[in-house]
Amino acid sequence: MITIMPCYVFVIPTLEESIRKNVKKLLNCSMRDHNYFVYILTNYNKTVLYTGVTNDLAIRIEQHKNGDNRYSFTKKYKCFYLVNFERYQYINDAIDREKEIKGWTRAKKDKLIESENKEWRILNEEIMDD
Repeated sequence: MITIMPCYVFVIPTLEESIRKNVKKLLNCSMRDHNYFVYILTNYNKTVLYTGVTNDLAIRIEQHKNGDNRYSFTKKYKCFYLVNFERYQYINDAIDREKEIKGWTRAKKDKLIESENKEWRILNEEIMDD
C-alpha cells in the first residue's frame, strides 16, 4: 500500500528569514508528491500582471526572463518578477486555479498578492536552486 503524504501551501509571512524557510519547504516537498505551481509575475513598475502554471517554477521563470518566444506576453511587457505562487499536487487543480485567477479583476489579484506578500517583494531569488 502506498501512502501519499500531503504537502501544504504555507502562508508566507513578511519576515525575510521566515519567507526563505517557508519557500524552501514549499519547493522541497517529498519526491513522491507532484508539484505544480500557479504563479503571478509582474514587470519592474508593477503595472502588468501575468498568471501561469508550471511544474518547475525556477526553470519557467528563467524561460520568461530569457524571452525565448519574442511574441509572448511576458516578453512584450517584461514580466519576469515573481510576486506570488501557490503549490498544488494535481495538475487539474493548478489549471483550474490559474483559470480562476485569470478571470479576476486587477484589484482582486492585487489582494491575493498582498495577502501573502504585502510589500510586493520580488521572490525570484527565493525559488532559485542554491
